[in-house]
Amino acid sequence: MANNESSSSLGPGGLDLTSTFFKPILNSDPPIPSNRCTKVSVIGVGNVGMAIAQTILTQDIADEIALVDAKPDKLRGEMLDLQHAAAFLPRTKITASVDYDVTAGSDLCIVTAGARQNPGESRLNLLQRNVALFRHIIPPLAKSSPDAILLIVSNPVDVLTYVAWKLSGFPVNRVLGSGTNLDSSRFRFLIADHLDVNAQDVQAFIVGEHGDSSVALWSSISVGGIPVLSFLEKQQIAYEKQTLEDIHQTVVGSAYEVIGLKGYTSWAIGYSVANLAYTILRDQRKIHPVTVLARGFYGVEGGDVFLSLPALLGRNGVVAVTNVHMTDEESEKLQKSAKTILEMQSQLGL
Repeated sequence: MANNESSSSLGPGGLDLTSTFFKPILNSDPPIPSNRCTKVSVIGVGNVGMAIAQTILTQDIADEIALVDAKPDKLRGEMLDLQHAAAFLPRTKITASVDYDVTAGSDLCIVTAGARQNPGESRLNLLQRNVALFRHIIPPLAKSSPDAILLIVSNPVDVLTYVAWKLSGFPVNRVLGSGTNLDSSRFRFLIADHLDVNAQDVQAFIVGEHGDSSVALWSSISVGGIPVLSFLEKQQIAYEKQTLEDIHQTVVGSAYEVIGLKGYTSWAIGYSVANLAYTILRDQRKIHPVTVLARGFYGVEGGDVFLSLPALLGRNGVVAVTNVHMTDEESEKLQKSAKTILEMQSQLGL
């Protein structure tokens, strides 16, 4: 499939009619080339990939969006569908191709492509198939955009972020995963719902694996700047740990519930990843719980394990890992989560 993009040539024979519609100003200087051209590439145009692309487009985060997928007809259809909304959206160049050359010069490459789990297939076998897929995705991306930041969304995101880091040869600050950014949003929503406040006033993190061994950092939760658990203790208000655990388990099961109801997740992850893209490309220096190289933080040792930690993000990717307070119990759970991921990584042979 050839590279597709919006064309400015209309009329018979593809004539450029710009000079017909617009009269140049006499004695004017030639146009000054703009240095601002932010390009984002999205690999995989399934439900998740297109939700991300659509959200980035509507929020005016990029000047150019490149779409890549192995299915040329669907790819061209998605590109045209977005292009046809041009009159209602910020001006953004949209291109699409099965060839990774279309991603050249990207500032941010978002990978959503991944194999689906077959009935009865083991998690390890699914992971190995995704690693094989990444061998065809990551090297050409790295070659086309050697200065880009890689943002992995495909699951299992923690291990595949490690795989992307190994295959790309990029410095560790320029490879990260969407991790528990969405889990933490679900967590904040549930707490806000319990307290009847805006979720934006709730500071709360889920860390560790994006999966069953994730860790809820209850000790550092605050609402409107008030530390929740310490406030309850000072006011001698009793609470049950089981209630807290139930909220965490609701977070863990949220994606399964949505998938069971509508068949897939899309909108929440679309907003989550677009929010990460905005923070990175606009150098917002915001803290997000995302998948990063965790070795040496919070007692995580034993190898190059990638898992979610609260990280400061900016134009260069991961700027730093935030020193969030954890109790001994939370640290132990995080280290156990790291071991779970390391066991999977050790079977990949990378």
